[in-house]
Order: sequence, then structure tokens, then C-alpha cells
Amino acid sequence: MKLSDGFSKLIPSILIFVFYAVSFFFFTLALKGLDVSIAYAIWAGLGIAFITVIGIFWFREPSSAFRLISLAFVVMGVIGLHLSDRVT
Repeated sequence: MKLSDGFSKLIPSILIFVFYAVSFFFFTLALKGLDVSIAYAIWAGLGIAFITVIGIFWFREPSSAFRLISLAFVVMGVIGLHLSDRVT
């Protein structure tokens, strides 16, 4: 979204919708084998993690120990929710 510059650049703007469509397609496939709560947690949590990493490396956003620790908690939460299916 940042590369589209408020939808003023054509190719990045089109790619936003393409990637959202692909994302929802794979999310729908994931729902065949996962509970909605687990699938959405994985989708949202990993999305946060990937976007944070892209922001740090591609857009040179600031990185701090607190930010990385918080990101680790998000990833651990997603893993914990996924594993909770097997424990109960």
C-alpha cells in the first residue's frame, strides 16, 4: 500500500488488489482444515510479522529491541494458538 502512494501509482495499486485476492483465496483453503479462530490468528499474526520485517528491511523503518520482542510475542501467540488444537 505504501508503494501505491495513495493509489496514485497504477501498478502498485493493481497489485494491492491482486495480492488481497490471492490472500483471501488461500485463507479460504486454510479454513477447510482449520478452525476460523486459528486460521484468522495465523493469517493476521503472520501478516503482522511479515509486514514488520518488510518495513524494517525494505522501507528502513526503525528497529528496536522492544519492537523485535513484541514481534516475537505475536509469533509465539500464533504458534501457541495453533498448538492448542493438539493439546485439548
